[in-house]
Amino acid sequence: MLNACTTIDVFEQSKPFPNHQWKSSEMPSFTFEIKDTVAYYNLLVVLRHEDAYRYKNIWLNVQMKSPDSTLQIKREFILSNNTQWLGATMSDIVEHRIAFNKTPARLVKGKYTFTLQQAMREDPLDYILNAGIRIEKVKP
Repeated sequence: MLNACTTIDVFEQSKPFPNHQWKSSEMPSFTFEIKDTVAYYNLLVVLRHEDAYRYKNIWLNVQMKSPDSTLQIKREFILSNNTQWLGATMSDIVEHRIAFNKTPARLVKGKYTFTLQQAMREDPLDYILNAGIRIEKVKP
């Protein structure tokens, strides 16, 4: 028998940006509930952009409100290795699913709200189609 982990989707939601521009004043928010406190979870940012996006990265301000605390971080997500996009490409659209956490995390029971804000110097940020989050329950 192989000893591998598989994931079961728990939550995924994205918000589109009109005219493919993400203004820093637009802060999509996503709320979900955790009921299984025994499981571990992968937390991912989901980003779709056009091939014309000018940067190899994106800086995001991420706020996570959990049942017992609020965490705010500014984080860089790498989108390219300088020669190609790291996400899945279909025609001129690239989709990234990039982990927030290096190892699966245990979450407490209750409602969570994630809020994303682009923190790039360009405002609005062109060629961004949508942004969101994905929460995956990891099962051994």
